[in-house]
Amino acid sequence: MIPSVRQAYNNYFTEERYNQFIRALDNYYHCPVKFRVAETPIFVDHDFKKKLIQASDSIIQFLIRDDFKFITERSIPPILRVQNEDDHTLFLALDYAVVKDEHSELQPRLIEMQGFPSLFGWQDFLSNRFREHFPIPAHMHSHFGLSSEEYQQLVKRILLNGHDPNEVILLEIDPLNQNTAIDFIVTRAYTGIEPVHIGDVKREGRKLYYQKDGRKIQVKRIYNRVIFDELLTRTDLKLDFNLTEEVDVEWAGHPNWFFRISKFTMPFIKSEYVPECKFLSEFTSFPDDLQNYVLKPLFSFSGTGIKFHVTPDDLKQIPANQYENFLLQRKVHYEPVIHAPDGLVKTEIRLLFIWEKDQPKPTLVTNLARLSRGEMIGVKFNKNKTWVGGSVAFFEP
Repeated sequence: MIPSVRQAYNNYFTEERYNQFIRALDNYYHCPVKFRVAETPIFVDHDFKKKLIQASDSIIQFLIRDDFKFITERSIPPILRVQNEDDHTLFLALDYAVVKDEHSELQPRLIEMQGFPSLFGWQDFLSNRFREHFPIPAHMHSHFGLSSEEYQQLVKRILLNGHDPNEVILLEIDPLNQNTAIDFIVTRAYTGIEPVHIGDVKREGRKLYYQKDGRKIQVKRIYNRVIFDELLTRTDLKLDFNLTEEVDVEWAGHPNWFFRISKFTMPFIKSEYVPECKFLSEFTSFPDDLQNYVLKPLFSFSGTGIKFHVTPDDLKQIPANQYENFLLQRKVHYEPVIHAPDGLVKTEIRLLFIWEKDQPKPTLVTNLARLSRGEMIGVKFNKNKTWVGGSVAFFEP
């Protein structure tokens, strides 16, 4: 998106240098990356960075409303409500497609939002490895107002919250077999927090414990990476601790915010940066131009259940009493803007925020980027393609 920087990067790029880069990622922590890492970062100019921040500000204005919790109460399924919810989310992720408006100007459009942690460790690690292997301008940064060292210190502080690292766990379902295992390994290196399988957590009354190096250690804080959608499908798991039980533990990312800040929230936000989005229950009659909409179930993970080519029959198959659990969202048409050696590639930029307890609103700290040639941005929709996958954006000051 900055022609001179893009040209310099592409001129330097070779397949061998990319392969060396991937080997370095795999070998650094002796943990092969399980998802595809794109051949390039994204280089974002000052003007588009400003638009991303303006878009985020307009969305955050809704999230900080005094009645936000009241509005989003219905988003939490009663059987999945977790006790001891805090006043606001600790983590916020806003996903933007890069599109062209009617004046052929590049603009961000919100695609998804999450009150849930993303790859906060991996993105710092990835940006540092890009700098080691490719020509990244020194004045461009992947974090916002923080050096890599300052960013790592922030992540460590907010995750530990003053606790001994042994008393804090990263909770996930079989973490080292997840696609995002490398993020858990990086997080452990940065903070000392151990990734722990939810099935290995034991409950004694209101206290939780896990085993480390043959020792039984009380869990006082949980960095939660468990997604309920996946947990509900894992009927094979035998759990001593159910997330919904009231226990003596702090949450670094309370599970209820996964629902409160999600697809559910989008119909309430009125902003030029948010596409038209309604619950099915809000329609008196459905649009005639369904080809211009995407049908999304509220409770799904990684694109599961999304219909890109909506038909009247798709809507007829949904019982009317379930309309409040589905959205129709106007399609967003990604503009291919990244110059690869063999053509243009679409991209999505996820801005990552941390909302500390004593702050009036979330603070933008870093980002994640994804490149795509497929219908969806996700890695699973770009198999056997190059210059696609997970990446990071570097921004002009």
